[in-house]
Amino acid sequence: MADRRTGAASRRTRGGRTTPKASATPPATGRYTPPIPRSQKVSPRWVPILMFALLIAGVVVIVANYLDLLGDASNTKLLLGLGLITGGFITATNYH
Repeated sequence: MADRRTGAASRRTRGGRTTPKASATPPATGRYTPPIPRSQKVSPRWVPILMFALLIAGVVVIVANYLDLLGDASNTKLLLGLGLITGGFITATNYH
Protein backbone atom coordinates (compact mmCIF):
# COMPACT_ATOMS: atom_id res chain seq x y z
CA MET A 1 0.00 0.00 0.00
CA ALA A 2 2.81 2.39 0.87
CA ASP A 3 4.50 1.76 -2.50
CA ARG A 4 1.44 2.93 -4.39
CA ARG A 5 1.27 6.18 -2.47
CA THR A 6 4.92 7.01 -2.98
CA GLY A 7 4.65 6.08 -6.66
CA ALA A 8 1.77 8.48 -7.15
CA ALA A 9 3.65 11.26 -5.41
CA SER A 10 6.74 10.72 -7.55
CA ARG A 11 4.61 10.89 -10.71
CA ARG A 12 3.25 14.27 -9.68
CA THR A 13 6.65 15.81 -9.00
CA ARG A 14 8.21 14.62 -12.27
CA GLY A 15 5.32 15.64 -14.50
CA GLY A 16 5.25 18.81 -16.46
CA ARG A 17 2.66 20.36 -18.69
CA THR A 18 0.55 17.72 -20.45
CA THR A 19 -0.97 20.08 -23.03
CA PRO A 20 0.85 22.66 -25.13
CA LYS A 21 0.48 26.33 -24.27
CA ALA A 22 -2.02 28.25 -26.36
CA SER A 23 -0.51 30.33 -29.12
CA ALA A 24 -1.58 33.91 -29.87
CA THR A 25 -3.00 33.02 -33.30
CA PRO A 26 -4.41 29.65 -34.28
CA PRO A 27 -2.61 27.84 -37.10
CA ALA A 28 -4.07 28.10 -40.59
CA THR A 29 -6.25 25.12 -41.46
CA GLY A 30 -6.65 25.74 -45.16
CA ARG A 31 -10.44 25.95 -44.92
CA TYR A 32 -12.33 28.88 -46.41
CA THR A 33 -13.98 31.15 -43.87
CA PRO A 34 -16.56 33.48 -45.41
CA PRO A 35 -16.33 37.13 -44.47
CA ILE A 36 -18.69 38.55 -41.90
CA PRO A 37 -21.44 40.58 -43.61
CA ARG A 38 -21.22 44.28 -42.84
CA SER A 39 -24.94 44.92 -42.96
CA GLN A 40 -27.75 42.64 -41.90
CA LYS A 41 -30.75 42.25 -44.19
CA VAL A 42 -33.98 43.49 -42.66
CA SER A 43 -37.34 42.23 -43.86
CA PRO A 44 -40.14 44.67 -44.55
CA ARG A 45 -42.86 44.95 -41.93
CA TRP A 46 -45.40 43.08 -44.09
CA VAL A 47 -43.42 39.80 -44.18
CA PRO A 48 -44.14 38.60 -40.60
CA ILE A 49 -47.70 39.95 -40.82
CA LEU A 50 -48.33 37.93 -44.00
CA MET A 51 -46.64 34.87 -42.50
CA PHE A 52 -48.87 34.83 -39.40
CA ALA A 53 -51.97 35.71 -41.39
CA LEU A 54 -51.43 32.74 -43.74
CA LEU A 55 -50.68 30.33 -40.88
CA ILE A 56 -53.69 31.41 -38.83
CA ALA A 57 -56.02 31.45 -41.87
CA GLY A 58 -54.93 27.91 -42.77
CA VAL A 59 -55.63 26.62 -39.29
CA VAL A 60 -59.00 28.40 -39.19
CA VAL A 61 -60.03 26.88 -42.55
CA ILE A 62 -59.06 23.37 -41.43
CA VAL A 63 -60.81 23.65 -38.05
CA ALA A 64 -63.92 25.22 -39.62
CA ASN A 65 -64.00 22.38 -42.15
CA TYR A 66 -63.99 19.76 -39.37
CA LEU A 67 -66.69 21.62 -37.42
CA ASP A 68 -68.88 21.91 -40.55
CA LEU A 69 -68.91 25.72 -40.32
CA LEU A 70 -68.16 26.05 -44.05
CA GLY A 71 -70.90 23.71 -45.19
CA ASP A 72 -70.20 20.08 -45.97
CA ALA A 73 -66.66 18.93 -45.16
CA SER A 74 -64.59 18.36 -48.26
CA ASN A 75 -61.02 17.61 -49.21
CA THR A 76 -60.86 20.81 -51.26
CA LYS A 77 -61.19 22.90 -48.10
CA LEU A 78 -58.54 20.82 -46.38
CA LEU A 79 -56.18 21.35 -49.31
CA LEU A 80 -56.93 25.08 -49.20
CA GLY A 81 -56.03 25.17 -45.50
CA LEU A 82 -52.85 23.19 -46.07
CA GLY A 83 -51.96 25.47 -48.97
CA LEU A 84 -52.35 28.52 -46.74
CA ILE A 85 -50.16 26.94 -44.06
CA THR A 86 -47.55 26.05 -46.70
CA GLY A 87 -47.62 29.65 -47.89
CA GLY A 88 -46.98 30.76 -44.30
CA PHE A 89 -43.96 28.45 -44.06
CA ILE A 90 -42.59 29.68 -47.37
CA THR A 91 -43.00 33.27 -46.20
CA ALA A 92 -41.24 32.36 -42.92
CA THR A 93 -38.16 31.18 -44.84
CA ASN A 94 -37.87 34.65 -46.42
CA TYR A 95 -38.00 36.41 -43.05
CA HIS A 96 -34.68 37.92 -41.89
